[in-house]
Amino acid sequence: MAERNLSVDIAGVTLKNPVMTCSGTFGSGMEYSEFVDLSRLGAVVTKGVANVPWTGNPTPRIAEVSSGMLNAIGLQNPGIDVFAERDIPFLKQYDTKIVVNVCGRSEEDYVEVVERLGEEPVDLLEINISCPNVKEGGIAFGQNPKAAYAITKAVKAKAKQPVIMKLSPNVTDITEMAKAVEAAGADAVSLINTLTGMKIDIHRRAFALANKTGGLSGPAIKPVAVRMVYQVAQAVQVPIIGMGGICNAEDALEFILAGATAVAVGTANFHDPMASVQVAEGIAAYMERYGVSDIRELIGAVK
Repeated sequence: MAERNLSVDIAGVTLKNPVMTCSGTFGSGMEYSEFVDLSRLGAVVTKGVANVPWTGNPTPRIAEVSSGMLNAIGLQNPGIDVFAERDIPFLKQYDTKIVVNVCGRSEEDYVEVVERLGEEPVDLLEINISCPNVKEGGIAFGQNPKAAYAITKAVKAKAKQPVIMKLSPNVTDITEMAKAVEAAGADAVSLINTLTGMKIDIHRRAFALANKTGGLSGPAIKPVAVRMVYQVAQAVQVPIIGMGGICNAEDALEFILAGATAVAVGTANFHDPMASVQVAEGIAAYMERYGVSDIRELIGAVK
C-alpha cells in the first residue's frame, strides 16, 4: 500500500490528519476517551471556555428535529481555572493537537481567557464569536463585520497561539465576515456554527426549548455549510476548517473539495462516539481508491 499523506497545516500547526471534533460535542475528550483513542484524531477541540464559570440556559435545552438537533445549552462551562487545571493535563496525555474554544460576553472576557491560555501548552485557539455581545444589546459579535474585526484584533494582540475565528452562518453574507476577521489578522476561520431554529410542542402548545430558539446542527445544515465554505474559500487566503452535519468521510470530503483544509465532526459524535475516527479512516480509504497520495491535492479541487 502506497504511503498516503493525510497531514495538513493550520497556521504553522501540523495535524496528522484533517479531522477534529466540533466544540461542544466532545467535552474535552474525557467522556469519549473510553471509546476513542484520541491520538487518532488530528485535533480535539474543547467545549467553550470563559473567564468565569457559566451556568448556561434553563432546561429543557435540547430537542431532536428531523435530520438534526436544536441546542440552547448556553455555553455552560466551569471557567478557565478549572479547565487549565483539569482538562489540559488530561489532553496532554494524547498525541493530538489541542484547540481551545474561547467564549465571552465582552471583548475583555475573551482577552482575559486568551491571555491565560498564553501560558498553557495548547496549540490553537478557536474564538466563538456567536456569543451575545452584552455591550451591544446582545447581538452576536459574529453578526456585524465591524464587531468581528474588533474582537479579532483585540484577541490577536494578546494571543500567543494562532487564532481561528469561528463564523456564524446567521448573517446575510458570510464572506463579509470572513474578510473582516482576515483583515484583522485571523490565522484561520472555522465554519459554520449552528443555524438559529425553533421547535414547538403542539400538544403542550409551548416551545420545546426554554430559550424558545436554539442552534440547529446535524445533517440538515450540511448543504448550507458546504456552500458557505466554498464561498469563503473564494474570498480569503487563510485556511478554513469546515463543519456542519458531517457524519461520514463522504460528507467530510465534500467540505475538503469545496476548500476546507480540515474538517470537524460534531453532532454525529452523540450517536456514534467513533464517528470522528471513522471519518479519518474513510478519507484514507478514499485516497487509496482514487490514487491520491497527498490530501492537499483534494483541498479546493472543485472550482
